[in-house]
Amino acid sequence: MRARASVAAALALGGLFAGCRQDMHDQPKYEAYERTDFFPDHRSSREPVAGTVARGQLKDDDFLETGKIGDGFAESYPFPVTLEVLRRGRQRYEIFCTPCHGLTGRGNGMVVERGYKAPPSFHIDRLRNERPGYYFDVITRGFGAMPDYAAQVPVRDRWAIVAYVRALQLSQNATLADLTPNQRATLQTGGGE
Repeated sequence: MRARASVAAALALGGLFAGCRQDMHDQPKYEAYERTDFFPDHRSSREPVAGTVARGQLKDDDFLETGKIGDGFAESYPFPVTLEVLRRGRQRYEIFCTPCHGLTGRGNGMVVERGYKAPPSFHIDRLRNERPGYYFDVITRGFGAMPDYAAQVPVRDRWAIVAYVRALQLSQNATLADLTPNQRATLQTGGGE
């Protein structure tokens, strides 16, 4: 008798909890454009509160986000270029840029060796004299056969890549005359990084 009572109580309890289940697809909600009596205008779809910005979409620094100051390409960087920034730029460059541009920026990457159109070398005069904002814009929006990388490479990483490209250009075109006497002495003794 006691066993039957326990089974009956368990079944009743189970039935009670089964009735409380509600799946996400069956939850109470308004569908888009559904009528409601809750608001005076009877619209369930509401306008966002004035000044609302989607998470991660606040773009309040045009220089940082576009590489431009006014209508022209920026001639500087939106933040200080440190050794850490250059290291990050090198890492991102090696991931995203070397397939086409190659390790030294000469446009001889692996996909070029397999038949893809070669990009121009970063070491030609036109590109050595180009402003950092131009490079940022090309990475962001693409140019010619190069696709845009705005979705793959975050804004700060794009700037880090630009800084690294500048370092590549300097490394491949520098002369001893470009160095200060202290830098030449450090180079001759094998010091530095």
